[in-house]
Amino acid sequence: MSNLRPHLLIIDALNLIRRLHAVQAQQALTPAQALVATRANLVNTCRKLLAASEPTHVIAVFDGESDGEVHSWRKEVYPAYKEGRTPMPTELREGLGELQDAFWECGVDALLSKTDEADDLVATLACGIARRGHQATIISTDKGFCQLICPQIRIRDYFNKRWLDAAFVQQHYGVAPAQLVDFWALTGVSGSNIKGVPGIGPKTATQLLQQYGDLTTLLTACQQEEAPKALRKLQQHQEEALLAQRLVRLQQDIPLGFNLRDIRYPPQPE
Repeated sequence: MSNLRPHLLIIDALNLIRRLHAVQAQQALTPAQALVATRANLVNTCRKLLAASEPTHVIAVFDGESDGEVHSWRKEVYPAYKEGRTPMPTELREGLGELQDAFWECGVDALLSKTDEADDLVATLACGIARRGHQATIISTDKGFCQLICPQIRIRDYFNKRWLDAAFVQQHYGVAPAQLVDFWALTGVSGSNIKGVPGIGPKTATQLLQQYGDLTTLLTACQQEEAPKALRKLQQHQEEALLAQRLVRLQQDIPLGFNLRDIRYPPQPE
């Protein structure tokens, strides 16, 4: 172990579980049978991820509430946050404890918090190890993690068998990973019910960021007398853009209460 360079595998647990369960729910199964099949698939998938990634450390990160949602600071500053999302199926919500045990069966510990969202916990873990010059791999289909991309942090979309890397971000958004937070500050994020700037869509946001670089520079350019139409829209909705920027940016400094020793893989005897 001491000769291996640390590589932390971070599994976005509910992202993985909900997609595995959705596949089973489409079959002619009872809810109880679908849960059993989901657990079996979760164990199989987890073992595949461990074999492919060869991590020295691993953790599965959950949102801590029983319904998979946390009443976080985002909900405090923006009550409409994530309104309208499809709720987790009842049988899946009630079976989360059993599914968490499936990770334990594979030698993977779980991280839950009643006050912090899983996305922020994932970002804190990944950025913490990246700051030490080590590698982190995030398993998730959530493109929100793409803001973290750097030489030490990569994101694997297990279901589409692709890396969500800088080339992916450039192809889909036309900006660099470091510009994604400001991109979403302009466009909003419909899946989280975060509003951006009315009248600024993805194409315009890309053009603005390619020209000006970041939201701070854009807001300064709004003060110019001959500002383009899109910048005038931004000036009128500056507060919405800044709120969206705050909501979209993942926290990287949450106190975790454990260290890398505790999540070594394979688990080490006491």
